[in-house]
Amino acid sequence: MQAKHYFWLSTAAAVATICLKTLAWKMTGSMGLASDAMESFVNLAGATFALWMITIANVPPDEDHPLGHSKAEYFSSGFEGLLIFGAASAIIWSATSRLFAPEPLEAVGLGLAVSVGASAINLFVALAMRRAAARFRSIALDGGSRHLMTDVWTSAGVIIGVALVSFTGWLWLDAVVAIAVGCHIMLEGWHLIRASAHGLMDAALGEDDLKAVQAALDQLATQDIRFANLRTRRAGSRNFVYVDVLVPGQWTVAATHDELDRIEREIASALPETVAFTHAEPSPVSPVGAGSGGAS
Repeated sequence: MQAKHYFWLSTAAAVATICLKTLAWKMTGSMGLASDAMESFVNLAGATFALWMITIANVPPDEDHPLGHSKAEYFSSGFEGLLIFGAASAIIWSATSRLFAPEPLEAVGLGLAVSVGASAINLFVALAMRRAAARFRSIALDGGSRHLMTDVWTSAGVIIGVALVSFTGWLWLDAVVAIAVGCHIMLEGWHLIRASAHGLMDAALGEDDLKAVQAALDQLATQDIRFANLRTRRAGSRNFVYVDVLVPGQWTVAATHDELDRIEREIASALPETVAFTHAEPSPVSPVGAGSGGAS
């Protein structure tokens, strides 16, 4: 199953949950359930945009984009974060007016049952996308999974809140729950926007990936070969590693070229979806026994 298929799954889930949550809202008249339904519209828009961006990200390098199009995934994450901000603002605005003019709820039991069914769909898709995000190393899949899990937790909060309104008769609590939902998903939107900006600014690889690269370099280091000036960056699902290779000054160009090719292959093998760039520099101190003029 390819990465884009998970976004088709997410799109189908969003359509289903929109229908179910809107039905639950209409049945009960709950502002909390209305806020939950509104977030599902954000899920649909986010999944559709993410599908478009991940399609662009998989386009092979071309003359205008020699390093590929993998950064397109960050636009998906940032766009979804902006949508969350908009939805959260609308939720808080609508719930504030309901706070001062509460209305009774109807058919609470049936409405909550429908909402629970919608949340179960989101939970299934969120877990599937989380596993796929780790497998494909995709920030777009990770952003979609995080958003859906946020939706599951907020739905749980809404369901509990609406149930409390029914048991206690505190109608104002429905609006308070909706406002809390709005604030919570706004925080999640901020995390998505921050992660998107972080990636677009060529952030270095994460700690685990950096350790894998460093371990590969440690294994490749010999008496003749040393490394300096290691730099890394991540662009969507692809990693880029840049490192200077210190070799004996008397090595031939052909021998140095062959050794650099081998080092780049080893780095790429140590960390999937990695492109390595090496640059040869003469070692400041000639190693002992390096007078053969070739790579050891």
